[in-house]
Amino acid sequence: MFLRLFYGLVVVVALAAAVLAADVARFFTQPLGNSQPELIEVAPGTSFRELVHQLHREQIIRRPREERYLSLYARLTGQATNIKSGEYLVPANQTPRQLLALLVSGKIRQHSLTLVEGWRFEQIMQAVDNNPALKHTLRGKSNAQIMAALGHPGEKPEGRFMPDTYMFPRGLTDVAFLKRSYNAMQTFLHQAWAKRSDNLAIDTPYQALILASLIEKETAAPDERARIAGVFNRRLKIGMRLQTDPSVIYGIPDYDGNIHESDLERDTPYNTYTRAGLPPTPIASPSRASIRAALHPAKGDALYFVARGDGTHVFSDTLAGQNRAVRKYQMGGS
Repeated sequence: MFLRLFYGLVVVVALAAAVLAADVARFFTQPLGNSQPELIEVAPGTSFRELVHQLHREQIIRRPREERYLSLYARLTGQATNIKSGEYLVPANQTPRQLLALLVSGKIRQHSLTLVEGWRFEQIMQAVDNNPALKHTLRGKSNAQIMAALGHPGEKPEGRFMPDTYMFPRGLTDVAFLKRSYNAMQTFLHQAWAKRSDNLAIDTPYQALILASLIEKETAAPDERARIAGVFNRRLKIGMRLQTDPSVIYGIPDYDGNIHESDLERDTPYNTYTRAGLPPTPIASPSRASIRAALHPAKGDALYFVARGDGTHVFSDTLAGQNRAVRKYQMGGS
């Protein structure tokens, strides 16, 4: 009788073990519970026990016992202590092994933010402040406070941030993001300065940045940038005022979208009709192409240019030629 009970118990245990083994095998070979890609965020300091509970709450793991399966496997393979924090996009139909490999890999989801060529600093900060993936510490701070937070107290921010599309993980601070853009601009500017052409009318990389910002706002036509740089370079060399409208506009706090005669006569540090030389700061963030143009101006004799109205300009060597172009393209004459 005893032996019969014993053998019966052995059979029951064996069957239970076989069922358990089959259930474990099925869990590790079948897809997880998400039939669509799923975002999960592993917060810094999250234990593996907490993580598997989170996966169950989010229905990526279907049943409570599967938490135990995943925990035991992760501990036996040493993966439980190698999970990287961050935001992950878990593809649909992943197996538990694939999920663990993803969490160990540290291939966290990347977000993007584009800083557009020609943006003012206020536009950059608006884009930064409105990005939901960044951690915000600078909202409501003045420009001076922002630059101090970036480690550059006393610097004016305009023009110092490189236009580009930046990829970053969720939770990156706005300070870290701006430092990256600032450093990108400084690196490119100084590398380009080292390769500048001879006989320039500017003396420092910062002056090149100012000049590049004027070029950026004057034209969007790639083949015109160096020609406009040439006009500005020649004017600076002979002491002729730059007379560039975008700089005047930058100095008008109540600009209504139209530049008036009174605006050209109102003296501000940015009025290049009333003041000689460059304005005191950049007026926008210039592109790499505009910086290159500022440092490699096209040769020639043109001292004037006027907009055609289609995004391009007519260049003239003389005031008489400029006046003819103004009558044709600005006044509707011939």
